[in-house]
Amino acid sequence: MKKRLPHWFKKDFFPSPEGRQLDRFLEAQGLPTICRSALCPNRGECLSRKTATFLILGDLCTRNCTFCAVSKGRPAAPDGEEPRRLAEAVRHLGLSHVVITSVTRDDLPDGGASHFVRVIEEIRRGCPGTTVEVLIPDFQGSREALQAVVRAEPEVINHNLETVPRLYPRVRPMARYERSLALLAEVKSLAPGILTKSGFMVGLGETREEFRLAMAEAREAGCDLLTVGQYLQPTPRHHPTVRFLPPEEFEEIVEEGRTLGFRETVAGPWVRSSYRAAGLLKRALEEANPFTEKSNGLHG
Repeated sequence: MKKRLPHWFKKDFFPSPEGRQLDRFLEAQGLPTICRSALCPNRGECLSRKTATFLILGDLCTRNCTFCAVSKGRPAAPDGEEPRRLAEAVRHLGLSHVVITSVTRDDLPDGGASHFVRVIEEIRRGCPGTTVEVLIPDFQGSREALQAVVRAEPEVINHNLETVPRLYPRVRPMARYERSLALLAEVKSLAPGILTKSGFMVGLGETREEFRLAMAEAREAGCDLLTVGQYLQPTPRHHPTVRFLPPEEFEEIVEEGRTLGFRETVAGPWVRSSYRAAGLLKRALEEANPFTEKSNGLHG
């Protein structure tokens, strides 16, 4: 049985008329979003702010994570026209920052890395002023696949650790915590100038000490930006929400992130890995260079 949301969870789930128009536009262009596929609770807010996280390589995932609402199954072959259509949509919408993620494609030899590269290249070609953030799968630990994405030089490479190692067999049975941690470290080794980012869900059954250790390990792996949000059980078939963290605990997590040395830590009940992503990137860049001219981007 799904738990009732506590009193501090208050949110308008419905998009504005402009947000609904954006949703219809993306659907007409054949461009799925993780916002819709993962039943993200921020979907209405983000659409109303003219933001969305593009979901490439289809909307069927080859893995069976028990926290995730994305459909599982046998995906179709990658759509060769998708990179061009996505870049055209970015240009049409005038986006200053774009976030691109994918389902996990263990059926593809490179895990879909070459498709990520094509998307990045098309955006660079058609929207040279747009910053690019990619939220990538682990590519089954392939260094060659990761190198290809790194060579495409997105401003941010995000890979979510999601939860603490003890819970991986129940929450991410086809993933490995150590492999995901190594991916973050490898990005920094290959390209120190690319910002690395990761995200956790809390309330899955982790202890406070386990989570502190996972945060520390992410930082030791060179992770620059950290997002932490409350896990919400999508349907009764998914992993249960064990605990709702009160707002003051999220404030403590932000302070711990500062102490550990993350450039930016964002934590809160509704925070997700790409939530207000442009604002997070902007703050991180301004902190590194306080004389950077401020941007009027559409995101964040």
